[in-house]
Amino acid sequence: MDSNNIINQHHNACEKVLAAFKKELHGIRTGRASTGLVENIMVDYYGAKTPISHLGQLSTPEARVILIQTYDPAATPTIEKAIQMSNLGINPARDGNSIRLIVPPLTEQSRKELVKMVARLAEEMKVSTRNHRRDANEEIKKLEKEGTLTKDELKKAQDKIQKQTDITIEEIERIFKAKEAECLEV
Repeated sequence: MDSNNIINQHHNACEKVLAAFKKELHGIRTGRASTGLVENIMVDYYGAKTPISHLGQLSTPEARVILIQTYDPAATPTIEKAIQMSNLGINPARDGNSIRLIVPPLTEQSRKELVKMVARLAEEMKVSTRNHRRDANEEIKKLEKEGTLTKDELKKAQDKIQKQTDITIEEIERIFKAKEAECLEV
């Protein structure tokens, strides 16, 4: 393995951290309705754990309403039960083959708790990025000890790894600030 492969692996790891962070944030409830709140809730559908997004069409016809139109009418009660068992704090209302979820407005206290939770998640993602940096730097140092890299190449590779780490952490911070503003929005 050469230094470029290690740098590319670090870049890919940083991209995966960002993707995971965005996916986690997508499922965090804010004051407005988002299909991300329910799309990954698992439903016991004929003995197989299946995400709601595979069992019905999800939409947000209004700012505070999530609508789930089930493909299989027999799955509607099961989906309703799965939503009730999740920790969303939203009671589903069944209407034929569809389920309506009315997202209640958040209190100031719950908004602050959401911001704390998002901040913790952002910090975890930053730590993960730094761990990837450490691992990449260790791999680069091994190459230098083996004699396949010079001191200058080692320094250049470490600089590239640090630059990617800084870019990723800045992006995590930017995404966090945007989500924080969204959470605090009334």
